[in-house]
Amino acid sequence: MQLFDTHCHIDFPHFDEDRDAVFERMAEAGVSRIVAVAVELEQTPRLIQLVESRDNVWFSVGVHPNHEVEQEPSLEQLVDLSKHERCVAIGETGMDFFRDALPADVQDTRFRTHLQAAHIVNKPVIVHMREADEATLAILKDEDVAGCGGIMHCFSSTWDAAKQALDMNMSISFSGNVTFKNSQALREVAAKVPLESILIETDSPYLAPMPKRGKRNEPTYVKHVAACIAEVRNISVEALVEATTANALKRFQL
Repeated sequence: MQLFDTHCHIDFPHFDEDRDAVFERMAEAGVSRIVAVAVELEQTPRLIQLVESRDNVWFSVGVHPNHEVEQEPSLEQLVDLSKHERCVAIGETGMDFFRDALPADVQDTRFRTHLQAAHIVNKPVIVHMREADEATLAILKDEDVAGCGGIMHCFSSTWDAAKQALDMNMSISFSGNVTFKNSQALREVAAKVPLESILIETDSPYLAPMPKRGKRNEPTYVKHVAACIAEVRNISVEALVEATTANALKRFQL
């Protein structure tokens, strides 16, 4: 199997002690590719250093919707930083009303700037949506996200929200939370999303799936996400992995 973890934060300090060992475990588990996703522009140099030292890692450029910065990312900055040949997406960006770090209007402006950059560079946008379905989906429609496409990262919402995103050329990406005991409604969404629109991810170091819940997450554990979704769809893990990897290669234009 050739698993593709489409969203992780492998450059975070959580992995500084054993990053090489994490990559070894990935290889043993059949995780052949990962995307290291940005939450701030200051990450970009270390992300570039990482992808230039590994042939199975790509990265994104962006600022998380709740990340406090001294200066808002400009359209020019996002476009310029994303020109690196191993940059495959803009984000993560979006709307998050679960936390109170940044006002909605600031998140709105930041989100639109990322979407405009994604159109300019013709790369998909990685969207973080938490307790902000209406606002997020409205902005995606308003900024014509269908033109560049994108990924609803760590999807945790309803089938109705998923349908709206799918109609706008978005992939639906499931993380470790789909395996949690109290996530039956989310598993039902995972069973309905067209197979050609599903991606899998870890969002590591966060959201470790069952049976690793409570531990530091890592790309290796994406296999548990794949197994869970394969089960609810009543298909083989191999078929699920083959489809999601093909979906990721297409979405990231690899």
